[in-house]
Amino acid sequence: MWLEIICGLVIYKIVRRFFYDEEFSDVETSDSTALFSVAHRLEKLYGGKAYVGLRIPDADTASRQDIDVVVVTKEEVVVVNVKNLSGIVTVTSDGSWICEGGKHHRTETQPDPLGEVKKHSLVLESYLEQRGVTLIERKLSCRVVIPNPNFRTMHTFPCGVITYEEWQHLKPVSKNKLSGWVKGAFCTGKEMQESSHQKLDFILGTAPMWDRLELKSSKIVLGEFLEFKGKQEDTLALRHIKRSKVDRISIQKTSMFGLAPSRLQVLYSYRDYRSEGSSGLESKEVTVRSSTEVVFQPRDSAKVKKFKLSSLVSISLSA
Repeated sequence: MWLEIICGLVIYKIVRRFFYDEEFSDVETSDSTALFSVAHRLEKLYGGKAYVGLRIPDADTASRQDIDVVVVTKEEVVVVNVKNLSGIVTVTSDGSWICEGGKHHRTETQPDPLGEVKKHSLVLESYLEQRGVTLIERKLSCRVVIPNPNFRTMHTFPCGVITYEEWQHLKPVSKNKLSGWVKGAFCTGKEMQESSHQKLDFILGTAPMWDRLELKSSKIVLGEFLEFKGKQEDTLALRHIKRSKVDRISIQKTSMFGLAPSRLQVLYSYRDYRSEGSSGLESKEVTVRSSTEVVFQPRDSAKVKKFKLSSLVSISLSA
């Protein structure tokens, strides 16, 4: 019996070593994952296309402004600020939010989220104009979404802030009836011309954004890809993967089991700089050790992290 228990523990540790990577235990993935969850639900409810993690150049500050989500439909462009806050939130006289008892167990102050997203919308509008798309003012709207069920407050928020309770009760929109936060946001004016809509999608699809890592746990980390680390043979095999050339990398195992050092198939596709609608881009595949690491700087973190390729599903690189 004891032999069986010992064998079971050994097998458990081996499986844990190969299939569970503890390097993610201290990485904040919830905020980035929340962005994609909100974007996916908005697409499902209202149609259109959602762009996540944009970094739009701001000429006034000579820097890039982080925009969580931009939703584009045929009727509207909506800039969304996602606040994945937990704990008790109070609102000050200047519009700032004070969060107590959240995930970091300390008091945090957030600048006025609605004012913040309005500034982001102006930066986005200016960027689109520079790239040849002018939006009619009434076609650009702003919203703040709070998707965290642990958010608590006694305040009444202004129009444009969608609390968790309101977020949970949003309904799909039919062609003849609009409901919820869509009123006054997605239903103003005539539909954009098809050519303008396509150009807008292309511009946002090629705009600067955060790089992203998709983890096996279905979580996502936004940040900046820096380099690959590992044996010289493997880093040389990956030397052609540069953001100027490659936009997506997929990682696949060559075998499911095996206690010998396993190897991984890395499939990467070249970036498309041609006009929208083109296809047939070249892709290549290399095989490297599973111990090869990705050096990554997570968004809103001062620490550089190393992620094993064996713990990743894919890597997306921004131009």
